[in-house]
Amino acid sequence: MRRMLLVILLLAVFVNMGFGQILKPYILGAVSSESLDALKIKTRASLDSAGFSILGEYAPAQDKSRWVFIINSAAITEAVQSVGGLTGFAASLRVALTEENGQVNISYTNPIYLGNAYFQKSYPDVAHHWSGAENSLIDAMQELGDIKNTPFGVEEGIDAKDIRHYHYMFGMEYFEDVVELNEFSSYAAGKKMIEAELAKDGNTELVYSFEIPGKDLKLYGIALSGSTGEEHFLPIIDISAPKHTAFLPYEILLMGDTAVMMHGRYRIALAFPDLTMVTFGKIMSTPGNIEDLMRSVTE
Repeated sequence: MRRMLLVILLLAVFVNMGFGQILKPYILGAVSSESLDALKIKTRASLDSAGFSILGEYAPAQDKSRWVFIINSAAITEAVQSVGGLTGFAASLRVALTEENGQVNISYTNPIYLGNAYFQKSYPDVAHHWSGAENSLIDAMQELGDIKNTPFGVEEGIDAKDIRHYHYMFGMEYFEDVVELNEFSSYAAGKKMIEAELAKDGNTELVYSFEIPGKDLKLYGIALSGSTGEEHFLPIIDISAPKHTAFLPYEILLMGDTAVMMHGRYRIALAFPDLTMVTFGKIMSTPGNIEDLMRSVTE
């Protein structure tokens, strides 16, 4: 009996740490017949009641049928503070409203999926923060429509331990293979440059920014327009249902005196793990185009 209890306890620990969990990148939280405009108001209030701060919001690809809220919480911030570095990319989650088939789908990035992807071997140390974020998002959905709580975004799902070392295929980038956009004389100089460039008219627009207290880390979410921006690549890759609206916006992380972005072949593949090689081929230039747009605000 004692041996059996020990096995059960060990299994519980492994599950809590992420081992054996099959995960998908998004959760369809609820479905509603209300209008998109009405649900924007209700979602703001619900996220606030659930303890989230709304960092920014916008219509990805300037699509009137889509809306994204970028959110943060004290627990998420604490998780990033405890590890630092590239985990600064995990400082925000995204909640999306998408008009599809005569209804509005309310979906969000799966906190456990992104937690494993961005914290990797450190995830067990912060798993409780991401479980808390997951529970708070479930609570936030309760007043927004018919509750679904259905994971989506990849047919088979991916084991948590594989997400920690995820790449699309042999020869493609991992999470840590970030693109270095520019190195500045200091963290303060980097902030000044990026924010001045984002304030200019062009094909980039600041959606949100969030600075990690006590760390030289600041995350910028940026809308990408123009002939190579979101309006170009999102319709090519977001072809399944439910839509992956919570994929955007793309981010720059100022980490000390260096501005970095996740490589497009990683960031896109993590959000669209079922993307076929044929579809990937249609956006072959997109990772480079995104990099060009991001460099425009860091140089």
